[in-house]
Amino acid sequence: MTIFASDNVTPACPEIMDAINQANKGCVDSYGNDKWSMALDKKFSELFEKDVKVFTAVTGTAANSLALSSITPSYGNIYCHKISHINVDECGAPEFFTGGAKLITIEGKNGKFNADELQKNIRGSGIAHNTQPSSVSITQSCETGVIYKPDEILKITQVAKENHMKIHMDGARFSNAIVSLNKSPAEVTWKLGIDVLTFGGTKNGCLDAEAIIFFNPDQVNNFQYLQKRSGQLLSKTRFLSSQLNAYITNGVWLKNAKHANTMAKILSEKLSRINSLELTYPTESNEIFIKIPKNIQEHLNKKGYSAIPDDMFDGSVRLVSSWNTNSNDIDKLIKTIKEKL
Repeated sequence: MTIFASDNVTPACPEIMDAINQANKGCVDSYGNDKWSMALDKKFSELFEKDVKVFTAVTGTAANSLALSSITPSYGNIYCHKISHINVDECGAPEFFTGGAKLITIEGKNGKFNADELQKNIRGSGIAHNTQPSSVSITQSCETGVIYKPDEILKITQVAKENHMKIHMDGARFSNAIVSLNKSPAEVTWKLGIDVLTFGGTKNGCLDAEAIIFFNPDQVNNFQYLQKRSGQLLSKTRFLSSQLNAYITNGVWLKNAKHANTMAKILSEKLSRINSLELTYPTESNEIFIKIPKNIQEHLNKKGYSAIPDDMFDGSVRLVSSWNTNSNDIDKLIKTIKEKL
């Protein structure tokens, strides 16, 4: 049983599988010269209310690292939170893809850093002995499931722009953040100064689909060569692009995220009523972090759940709801926990 272990363990949702099956008919031009791939720019431009340029990738690691490589030189600094995915979970891929750029990590409450904390870490501009301030990466929603509010993003982008840096948003769970904020995609990205977004689909119902979205097409430059060189230009791109098309058509991405967030909120409330448990962070998206006594952890693990405390999250156990989580899943988990109270 891997329920609640991650939103990566879930199957693809029906709309995505239907789209793949439709794309699986007949012979179609390769390397992005298919109708699904050629429609992405228009469809995402409509979604974000401005002309954007879209590229695809099959993993979040590749999407993040490629996006950062497009805005960060090999001698540059990438400013990010110390527990960000690009810092702790991508095996040095951002440094590899950029040819050696340096990640400068920032402390910050609940997995977020603020504009003042960013400003304090910026140094070395114009000094040949130092790596150069080049880009900032924020995660939305962040690794703790907490959401950056629009005013927080704006203040960070203002500091970045004042220091001539570009802004990347890791949106592996962007859909969950949009639902939580009840804002349009435009209102929390380019209108606040974000330059490039990695728009995640895999965690929210897709099979293996991520989009890299440039809000300023003049910044694309030679990105197509970076995509190809990294092995992310698929020959049968239709199977990737058809997923993204279906994902943002008829609000599938929002429907899935809204359900996941709702399930997380219900589970969080039920867990908070159990005296021996303690929520570590506010539940603002589809991730819950909770401190669980060791005997209950052991019991959950024996029952097939993943209840492994993580020091990076202050010894908390992470529980993640998904597009297909249901109330029975929640009730079974709560019942299993109460067996050891």
